[in-house]
Amino acid sequence: MARLPKQNQKAMMVGVGLDTDGHKRITQGDNFALVGGTKDTHEQMTEKALKINEKLADRGKRLDDVSREEFDDIAHDVGLHRDDPEQN
Repeated sequence: MARLPKQNQKAMMVGVGLDTDGHKRITQGDNFALVGGTKDTHEQMTEKALKINEKLADRGKRLDDVSREEFDDIAHDVGLHRDDPEQN
């Protein structure tokens, strides 16, 4: 697959709620897209994405500008964590 030039790339957070209550939910915002989940799950995903954007703004950065480590730090601050595949 061909890679886009750096100036044409845009970082994006994608959230997928795997639980369901029969409703289809899609929420898009600045640099995020969320699909699926129950009402509660979808609300939690939306809240986390918005908080990450707030923390980025507080640091004067955009999602495109942060390293993986800095993103992990911000995500941890809002209550998210990276799964360790070794533990699964």
